[in-house]
Amino acid sequence: MQVILTQDVKNLGEKDDVVSVKPGFGRNYLIPQGHAILATESARKVLAENIKQAQFKQEKIKKDADAIAARLVDVKLTIGAKAGESGKIFGAVNTIQVSDALKKLGFEVDRRRITFETDVKFVGDYIANLNLHKEVKVQVPFAVVAE
Repeated sequence: MQVILTQDVKNLGEKDDVVSVKPGFGRNYLIPQGHAILATESARKVLAENIKQAQFKQEKIKKDADAIAARLVDVKLTIGAKAGESGKIFGAVNTIQVSDALKKLGFEVDRRRITFETDVKFVGDYIANLNLHKEVKVQVPFAVVAE
């Protein structure tokens, strides 16, 4: 079954991608939740026209993402968290804290675009993956220190 995604779906694709999914997944989840529409001939034509019109806007967004990525290359963040004597953090460091730390340095990155390779539950050095654009991804190292 071919569907057109109306928004980003993790592990499936980005908005406006045409993807093949199992019929049950498409009919019972993606379409009722508003994540996708059927990829009929008319829907494909509308999608092509929308992509054509949005191409200029996407180029500008990609240029901005490249500029941010170039500035983020040398950035190393430090995030403070309450921790016990063994170095285990009370709770965990989340994407909101990384987004706030980037905001203090002058970078506006949405928290939903930040992921971690491992759970951040101990004091130490980690890497945050920033998906600034479909084609622009940056890894920013950060250190978690005990407060």
